[in-house]
Amino acid sequence: MPSMEQEATRTSNRHINNDNNIDSDIISWFEKVSENAGSVQTETLRHILELNHGVEYLQKWLGNFNVQEMDSCELESLFTSLVPIISHADLESYIQRIVDGEIGPILTQQPITSLSLSSGTTEGRQKYVPFTQQTAETTRQILTLSAAYRSRVYPIRKGGRILEFLYSSKQFKTKGGLLAGSISTHYLASEEFKIKQEKTKSFTCSPVEVISGGDYKQATYCHLLLGLFFSDQVEFIASPFAYTLVQAFSAFEELWKDICHDIKEGTLNQRIELPKMRKAVLDIISPKPCLASKLETACQKLQNLDWFGLIPKLWPNAKYVCTIMTGSMQPYFKKLKHYAKGLPLVNGDYGASESWIGANLDPTSPPENVKFAVIPTFSYFEFIPIYREKEDCSSVIDDFKEDKPIPLSHVNDGQEYELVLTTFTGLYRYRLGDVVEVAGFHNGTPKLKFKGRRNLVLTVHIDKTTEHDLQLAVDRGAQLLNKAQAELVDFTSHADLEKQPGHYTIYWEIKGEVEEKVIEECCRVMDASFVDPVYVFSRKTNSIGPLELCILESGTFNKILDHFIGNGASFNQFKAPKCTNNHVILNILNSRIIRRFYSNAYA
Repeated sequence: MPSMEQEATRTSNRHINNDNNIDSDIISWFEKVSENAGSVQTETLRHILELNHGVEYLQKWLGNFNVQEMDSCELESLFTSLVPIISHADLESYIQRIVDGEIGPILTQQPITSLSLSSGTTEGRQKYVPFTQQTAETTRQILTLSAAYRSRVYPIRKGGRILEFLYSSKQFKTKGGLLAGSISTHYLASEEFKIKQEKTKSFTCSPVEVISGGDYKQATYCHLLLGLFFSDQVEFIASPFAYTLVQAFSAFEELWKDICHDIKEGTLNQRIELPKMRKAVLDIISPKPCLASKLETACQKLQNLDWFGLIPKLWPNAKYVCTIMTGSMQPYFKKLKHYAKGLPLVNGDYGASESWIGANLDPTSPPENVKFAVIPTFSYFEFIPIYREKEDCSSVIDDFKEDKPIPLSHVNDGQEYELVLTTFTGLYRYRLGDVVEVAGFHNGTPKLKFKGRRNLVLTVHIDKTTEHDLQLAVDRGAQLLNKAQAELVDFTSHADLEKQPGHYTIYWEIKGEVEEKVIEECCRVMDASFVDPVYVFSRKTNSIGPLELCILESGTFNKILDHFIGNGASFNQFKAPKCTNNHVILNILNSRIIRRFYSNAYA
């Protein structure tokens, strides 16, 4: 009887002859639709409206028009002139009826197979988004497309494997009987995920019992164990977000001796308690004493190097690491780079729970410069031109002024926009809240640079501090930590309005011993790094108080992670918020403060 390992290799080899054709076909398809992106967008909107014009939500504006007999351009003009731009709050009553089991075309004619949940870490509550078969199909399609472009630069060997840190979260039934869970959980349970592995010639090291086990700590151990068991076959390493990889390799620093023992003996540590997960892993592994000895020697050397170059040392044939490193994942980029040494870091694709948006077609691009080519068949995209006018903008939401939304075919290179989506799944002219910059074009479709979320993250009065401003300030403070041979593990922030005057509070979890005078200087440097004129003036006049830096007990951010995972969030899409008003998170943070410092930057 062939082993599972042999069977997987045979399956991979059967498909390898078709790989070049698959890559060529999907690239040819994208080249064609991107060449005519403007007209493709018009037809995409037409397709959405032909399918859904009869739903309750659209009947208010389009009920008197015969959509199917209208010219496509005329229909596009009618839609954008009559249907209002909205946010998620405008749809909550409709979605709640779906959650409660109301049958009928409320938002979409497509069968809503399940409901996706956002992580809820920033706002303190999870949002529902309809999940349909089309969601799974576009997920497979974009992953296959970006894999085809990656394979041009980093060809995959026959029988190669992928060490992929994937995790399904808990699912539950809503009052109306729909299955609810994270979007990644729904996708991993779909047939599309199996098809994707075959089409991208990327067979994950871990069986479905590990991915769907429901306990991220046990799953992480098994991912690492199986990844090392197949270490010579691993072609690349991936996860949805950089945070997941950093967490996994940080855990490996503590687990490596147990993992090496299991590889040597062909056993599985008793910390793995889930019966299906245990059986699935034990069915795969067998004793490999020579490999275990080699790994032990490598880990002993890596330990003395603070695990610098862990990835290429333990997975010598891995060609790259692929994950999302933009936006809220930026703080974990430095640590991931440390683990990867010189191994290429490839940024993943651009999407949200609501829709996939663009693919990374240039895997050699540094993550800080990555651009995403918009896929014009996935949704109908509109772009709200926005302009930064800090000096005279009176908005309490952010420091932008905006013009009327424009279609994809009218965007300009170098201009910043907020994205608006109309999807097949029942979202119409939906503000995503993402700020992007058009940075060139791929044929006729724009390439986007992700700039951040539109909403301000910190404000006390009329000061306007963005996520980017916050990240710059923290980076400057963290540089002083690094000089003192310490490391910033993670951070978040909060605008404290309970005390007067209100002030910014930044929470740090750090690794290593640091003298108080160093942390005092970190606090001062961060406070002085906020450049918003209103903040600077308010600090000088003491209408905003000194910045507060709170040092946390080790493991605090893992406590936050555990709380949200326990309440159904997916480890795949968990993002520790960089600013929060969430009372649960604040309670955890404030209960684990070990030292407080206040800035004297404006003394």
